[in-house]
Amino acid sequence: MIGGNLDMMHANGWHEAELRLAMPPTIDSIIPAFENAGQSQVFRFFEGLEKEQKDNILQQAAQIDLKEVQHLVDTLVHGQGHHGVDLSDLEPAPYISLPSKGGDAEDWETAFKEGEAALEAGRVATFTVAGGQGTRLGYDGPKGTFPVTPVRKATLFQVFAEKILAARRRYNAPIPWFIMTSTINHEATVRFFEEHAYFGMEEDSVSFFRQGLMPAVDYEGKIILDGKDSIAMTPDGHGGSLRALVRSGATEKMAKMGIDTISYFQVDNPLVACIDPAFIGFHLRGKSEMSSKMLQKAYPKEKLGHFCNQRGKQVVIEYSDMPDELCEQRDADGELSYRAGSIAVHILSREFVERMGGAEAGETTLPFHRADKKIQVVDDEGNTSKPDAPNGVKFEMFVFDAIPFAQGPVVIESLRETGFSPVKNAEGVDSAQSCRDDQLRLFASWLKAAGVEIDLDADGIPQIVFEVSPHFADNERDFVAKWNALETKPEITDGLVIE
Repeated sequence: MIGGNLDMMHANGWHEAELRLAMPPTIDSIIPAFENAGQSQVFRFFEGLEKEQKDNILQQAAQIDLKEVQHLVDTLVHGQGHHGVDLSDLEPAPYISLPSKGGDAEDWETAFKEGEAALEAGRVATFTVAGGQGTRLGYDGPKGTFPVTPVRKATLFQVFAEKILAARRRYNAPIPWFIMTSTINHEATVRFFEEHAYFGMEEDSVSFFRQGLMPAVDYEGKIILDGKDSIAMTPDGHGGSLRALVRSGATEKMAKMGIDTISYFQVDNPLVACIDPAFIGFHLRGKSEMSSKMLQKAYPKEKLGHFCNQRGKQVVIEYSDMPDELCEQRDADGELSYRAGSIAVHILSREFVERMGGAEAGETTLPFHRADKKIQVVDDEGNTSKPDAPNGVKFEMFVFDAIPFAQGPVVIESLRETGFSPVKNAEGVDSAQSCRDDQLRLFASWLKAAGVEIDLDADGIPQIVFEVSPHFADNERDFVAKWNALETKPEITDGLVIE
C-alpha cells in the first residue's frame, strides 16, 4: 500500500480473505519510496540482515501507506489535531424507547416484521470484531475462545455460532458470518473453528480476515523499528474494521450475495442479539446508513460513550472526554440528560461501509486518534529496549466515528439485563463471574415469563445453575413459545441444559 497505490488481492478466496499485495514487495520499489518520504531509517540495518529477515521487513513496509502516515504526522503529531475533543453545541441525541419504557409497542412490532422480511430475503450478514486476546481475563488465547456459559462452558464463539444458526433456521436464510481477527490471533482463531467443526455451520459460510495495522512513530514523526528487521506495527482500532471489510473483499462478496445490511457486534458480549429483527427493521425504515443500540447509563460516569447531537450531526463522545457537568446533568424528571450509552452494537449499510472503508487518506473517511504509548525501540547498535515513559504515537480509529458521516442515523433502546454483559476483566465489574450471573438472571426471567417460578437469591440469581442453549431459544419470545409447546417439560435442576 505504499503511497496507497499498490493493488490488493485475495490470497485464499472466500474462506480466508487476507490482505495481500498483487506482487511480492521488492527492494527496488519499496526502499526508494521510504527514502523519498524521509523514512529511510526503517532500512538502516537492511544490508546486514538474512534473507528471511529482509523479506519480513519488506512485507511489513509494503503494508504502509506512506501518504497516510505523513498526513497523520502532520495533523496528530506536529499539528493541533490531538489537542482535545470538540465539545461545543452538544445536545442529548434522541432514541427510540422500548415499549416497556414508554415506546410505541405497535411501532416495534412493525419494525420487527420488516426486519424479519429482510432476513427471509437474504439481505443480512453478521460481522464480529474479534481481534483481541484474553490477556485481561488471565486467559492465554483469542478472547472468542474464552468459555462463558454457566453449565456447558461454551465459548463466546460457540454462543454466537449457535445464535446465528438459530436465525438461519428460523428465517431459512444463509446469514453469512464475517469475523475480523488480528495478526496475533488469526491462526489460533481459524484452528479453533476447524477443531470444533465450525459448530455445525458450513465452512464456507464463515469468513475470516485480519485487522489492518499501522506503524507507530516517534515524536519527530519517524516510523519506529522495534527490532532490526521489524517495524513497530499495531492494530488500527475497531474503526479499522470498515477498511478491512472492503480491502479483504468481504463487501464485494456480500454484494454478490444480495446482502445490503450488516449486523456488527464485538466479541466480548455473549448476551448480544447477533440477529435482531426489530433493530434491522428500524434501521431499514429510517433509511439509515448506520444505526446503534443504546442502554440507559447506570450512573453518570459509567464507562460508556454518550450519544449526542452536535450541529445537526449525531456523534458519540467518549466517557473520558465528557465533562462532569454534562455527565451529571439531569432533566426535570430527574433522569440523566445524557443517558444514552453506546454498547458497540450497530447495523451498517453495506454501501456505507464501502464508501467509508474504501476512502483514501484525505477523503471522507474515519479520523485517526492519537495514543501516546511506551513502544519498544532498537538503538543504532541493534539492541532493543522498552522505555519507562511514552516515547511514541500509535494511531487508531473508532467505529462510532463513522456515525456523523451516516445518513439518517437511528438509535434504539436496549436493556442491560437482556443484551449487555461484556467479559473484559478477570474479576469484578464486566468479569466472567458477573457475566455468568447475568446469564442466570436472564434464563430465570425467561422461565418466569413462561410461568415457571424458581428460587432466587437477594440479587435475583437462581439458587441452581442451569443454562438455555441458543439452539432452543435465544430470546424470551421464542423461549416462551417453545417451552409452552413442549409436551414433557424438564424439571429445573442443577446442571440442566435446555437445548
